Amino acid sequence: MSGRWIRWAGAILMAPAVASAQVDLATLDRDMAGPRAQVLVLGSVHLSGLPASFKPASLAPVIDRLAAFKPEIITIEALPGEECDMAARNAAIYGADYCASTDAAKQATGLDVPAAIAEVEKTLAQWPAQPTPAQRRHLASRFLAANDRASAYVQWLQLPAGERRAGDGLDEALVAMLRKLETRNDESYVIGARLAVQLGLPRLHAVDNHTGDNARIADVQAFGKALQAAWDSDRAELDAALTREKVSTDSGDMLALYRVLNQPASLDARAKNNIVPAMRSTSPERYPQVWVAGWETRNLRMVANIRETFREKPGARVLSIVGAAHKPWFDTWLGQLQGVEIVDVGTVLK
Repeated sequence: MSGRWIRWAGAILMAPAVASAQVDLATLDRDMAGPRAQVLVLGSVHLSGLPASFKPASLAPVIDRLAAFKPEIITIEALPGEECDMAARNAAIYGADYCASTDAAKQATGLDVPAAIAEVEKTLAQWPAQPTPAQRRHLASRFLAANDRASAYVQWLQLPAGERRAGDGLDEALVAMLRKLETRNDESYVIGARLAVQLGLPRLHAVDNHTGDNARIADVQAFGKALQAAWDSDRAELDAALTREKVSTDSGDMLALYRVLNQPASLDARAKNNIVPAMRSTSPERYPQVWVAGWETRNLRMVANIRETFREKPGARVLSIVGAAHKPWFDTWLGQLQGVEIVDVGTVLK
């Protein structure tokens, strides 16, 4: 046996073993009783970034098709009140402005975030089929105190126009806040809240998370430059996708835009641009790879938050509205959960 062969064989023996999955989790629910949960992930643009010519009414065809799916639960890309409260109690780690202030709602209701969340849950457990305007105003005020503005807006929109006023926990400051939301171009409000109203749902579920991507970086400016340089180094497919989407945006055809956004080619381009050049980057500090770790952690925690919304409702129909860049991760990881089936968004938007 030659010395060269011995060195080569020794290298093989010394190499770490890479284990493959030992258990096939995908088949464990094949004999489950009852229907599987149906989860539809809608990849969205952030409507706040659209041109001034954007008209929220142009989303009606999108909302109508989502309504036909009949979701019982709608999740949105917003931070939950529990996380906001945790971050506020750890301002040295997360900063003082991690979430919007609830001071005005606390002054109106006397409730801090944990107490408001508890009252919301208690109220919803006894929520009547036909709530009175007073009940809706009261619940809206509690949602605001719980740092859940989107759900407060759902209750506000379900009030008759003449009942959208102060009272039952809503003071003039909170009414002004809700009226301001009426003009906000945000998919959580323009799509999520209006769809919830159309379906008669009492709330939305905020599932975003930024604890996992709160990276400890000494030089934030260098971090951003390294990451942007990586992304800019390989973006031909992404630019082609953005060009296709711009055609629909410029025409005002939002249904066409959402169809293009959710096509495999567009989703693949976003996923590749986010990850491939970042993982190839030769940044000395490996900043782009640090960003990927945070991105994955954020998506994992968001998926866990979505799962929690239908934990007590096996077989539920769930719609998750999220920035299109997240959709490939959501589809993949939600689809691996027991008793969950991913619904084809292209079919829903036909």
